[in-house]
Amino acid sequence: MIRALLISLCNAYTTVIFVYVLMSWIPNQNGIIGDVYRILGKLCDPYLDLFKRFIPPIGGMLDVSPIVALLVLQFVVRLIVGIL
Repeated sequence: MIRALLISLCNAYTTVIFVYVLMSWIPNQNGIIGDVYRILGKLCDPYLDLFKRFIPPIGGMLDVSPIVALLVLQFVVRLIVGIL
């Protein structure tokens, strides 16, 4: 029960981060899209900022910190589920 809940929450947060990163590629975020982007930012930025501090963008433009953040999230949840 707890395992399934933890995995579901992790998968939901992974999806939120993925959508947030994809939305960052959309120019002119006005109206509803901008509102959704800002809400997702409030959910994702605290976690993603942990990785942005230590992982500089490649070539000054390509930010790979969300990829590392998602991998760490998946790894930690699988580790916790394995312990339970």
